[in-house]
Amino acid sequence: MVGDGPERSGAENLCRELGIIDKVRFLGKQDAVEELLSIADLFLMPSETESFGLAALEAMACEVPVISSNTGGLPEINIDGVTGYLCNMGDVDEMALKAIQILEDKDTLLRFKRNALSQAREFSLPKILPAYEKFYETVMGS
Repeated sequence: MVGDGPERSGAENLCRELGIIDKVRFLGKQDAVEELLSIADLFLMPSETESFGLAALEAMACEVPVISSNTGGLPEINIDGVTGYLCNMGDVDEMALKAIQILEDKDTLLRFKRNALSQAREFSLPKILPAYEKFYETVMGS
């Protein structure tokens, strides 16, 4: 698990209680996340709130499929059944099932990886900047 926050100690305690602490690595805050993403097979983002989902987009740019909550801006980035899966907020069981579904089938994993990268490219600066400029021009003209 990458990152730190108020839920980390609870997650570590749960892993101890389940007897899987030796199978889960808690890496804490990382500066070179792209190095970790480049070797990852799947990115889980079970957020309760998410304005945009930059972390999901970064994962997709590294060809990593995303399983996320269907909250905030995540559905704009993560396309259900194409780049990964969207699940109802808090439905951890569904997220686990979708993760297994992706990881058990190499063809599905490869298809999702390709689609994730393709979707991430849609948010590249040359593509997204003109859309923002047009939006601002429209707002300023109103």
